[in-house]
Amino acid sequence: MSFSAGLDSGLPAWVPADLPTDWLDVLRSPQLVSTLRQLDCFLRQEWESGVVFPPRTSILRALQLTPLRNVRVVILGQDPYHDKHQANGLAFAVDPPLPLPPSLRNIQRELQQDLQLSEAPGLQLERWAKQGVLLLNTVLTVRAHEANSHRGQGWELITEALLQAVNHRPPTAFILWGAHAGRIAAGLNSRHFVVTSPHPSPLSAWRGFFGSRPFSRVNTFLEAQGEPPVEWVSWGAEGVTQPSASATSSP
Repeated sequence: MSFSAGLDSGLPAWVPADLPTDWLDVLRSPQLVSTLRQLDCFLRQEWESGVVFPPRTSILRALQLTPLRNVRVVILGQDPYHDKHQANGLAFAVDPPLPLPPSLRNIQRELQQDLQLSEAPGLQLERWAKQGVLLLNTVLTVRAHEANSHRGQGWELITEALLQAVNHRPPTAFILWGAHAGRIAAGLNSRHFVVTSPHPSPLSAWRGFFGSRPFSRVNTFLEAQGEPPVEWVSWGAEGVTQPSASATSSP
């Protein structure tokens, strides 16, 4: 992966050359220039003094996999996992064969219940991203083993600009789990479809995340817009079998 985009355009060197041009246009906007410069100085200090997650090559992975022009769904997280090897640049995701963190296990459970699957589905969140699901954290880096350690360093302003770019697009589904993500709902255009619920964390999932059916509700919205539904599950992968027609048609 080349990082020449940062060197050639005035963007930080960790901005990859293959970032979709529509996202590059957002990052190059005049109001973000000073924020990116300050953030880059902070990250350089963090890299020199300790371990930062995710790896530099994965910081903007959500934007690489889901160009702005392809965004149909946004799932908004908070900050990356802060333990070794977990954070991969996609909100809530980890790369196999790592065990699922607690929040992701609860997402798996709700997906199984929502789609009425006979067994727990394998989760391939990268495949979601390639179907137009933007898996974005509001803060894109974190110091090892220190949750929220990069909050307030500029990431929030950058991700707010990214979300506003989506907000100006045609009708889009936003899945906002927890109070932190839910705060953006008030600023979204009324043409968008917004699903809010408590966070899938074990501390809050029982307060309304379970039973919220975000996956089927989003697909109903997409189909009403003439869009294909998101294939949340890869049928036949990891032992998952497709439910019968009678199961999927029940309320």
